[in-house]
Amino acid sequence: MNILILNSGSSSLKFQLINTSVERIERNTDARLAHGVIERIGGMAIITMQAEGKPPVRLTEPIRDARAAVEYVIRWICSDNAEIETVKSVADIHAAGHRVVHGGEKFTRSVLITEEVLRGIEDCIELAPLHNPANIKGIVAAREVFGKGLPQVAVFDTAFHQTLPEHAYLYALPYQLYRRHRIRRYGFHGTSHRYVAYRYRQIRKLRREQVNIITLHLGNGCSAAALRGGDSVDTSMGLTPLEGLVMGTRSGDFDPAIIDFLSAKEGLSAQEVESLVNKQSGLLGISGLTNDMRELLDEARENGDRRANLAIEIFCYRVRKYIGSYLAAMNGADAIVFTGGIGENSAEIREKICGGLSWLGVELDAESNLRQTGGREGVISTDDSRLAAYVIPTNEELLIARDTVRVVEHVPQRF
Repeated sequence: MNILILNSGSSSLKFQLINTSVERIERNTDARLAHGVIERIGGMAIITMQAEGKPPVRLTEPIRDARAAVEYVIRWICSDNAEIETVKSVADIHAAGHRVVHGGEKFTRSVLITEEVLRGIEDCIELAPLHNPANIKGIVAAREVFGKGLPQVAVFDTAFHQTLPEHAYLYALPYQLYRRHRIRRYGFHGTSHRYVAYRYRQIRKLRREQVNIITLHLGNGCSAAALRGGDSVDTSMGLTPLEGLVMGTRSGDFDPAIIDFLSAKEGLSAQEVESLVNKQSGLLGISGLTNDMRELLDEARENGDRRANLAIEIFCYRVRKYIGSYLAAMNGADAIVFTGGIGENSAEIREKICGGLSWLGVELDAESNLRQTGGREGVISTDDSRLAAYVIPTNEELLIARDTVRVVEHVPQRF
């Protein structure tokens, strides 16, 4: 089956086309056929597309909305320009899988999108007002373009974390607020944490119930997860993606009394404070320079910039704190797994994080750590390290494609 994976943002559309099937999943022979992104939808869009084995195509075109973006992607996939041998018409696309950020407590698995499911995703908008409306636009756009005959599947960022125990997901607020409004920890990046756990057990040749690890998704958005017996038992992001680790522009954990304090001192509304802690904080806010870790590392090395160094140190310190707390909560683990743009590609950040964990018995192999970048996976700790460390590049789109096949073919999903 040729599965079109769509990740619709407020002004962007990322896509992948993946050929897979139940048999290919079992043999681990899924094949990515094409991928790309359309940015700045609503004006003169920036388009980058690439068929596997071909050079990338970069251009600009006016694209007015999500539907026009989906139409553009499909036209390109089916065109002679893409040169995808197995896709020559819309009929050669057999299903669509959508990333949906928030599924609340209602969606604990990937599901076939029906009118009822769409209403359920809409009901979660108040929990993810920045993300779910954009995800819904992508679903509706694909339905308008393909018609209702094409199976579409929703894969939720929050679903993997639905195994959190009550004592981990509840906040110490009046319990009736949870009962009325479902205020609780949901967690995000679930598909990424789930994928690296799957790869870890393949590498180690383990059964799912033998997986006891801490996964670190470190990118512009960052989250940690504690996995015991293959299940997520704690995670750093909360009701929203703001809580937890320091991120590119998000503050992560902070005293909520700061909201009223800032409102009074700076004359900011609650909405303006929310924007500040989500879009102007984190690495960007501390450094005053950028939210890009690569640029901060360059600035620190070349110019010794104090605030760039400070941003890097706070980032790594927060990760170490979460690793320590999860090891306590889990009564130990077998490995730490790094993923995400920073986690996969920055040997320097991995070294800074693990360098403060020697008391746990984490010992990095310097050569292996430097080698595991640019999409390579493998162990980066020494053979005698008591707590192993791995780098495993994430592949959320592959899991979305596999879940789409399983849902369409009525095959039980495997977490």
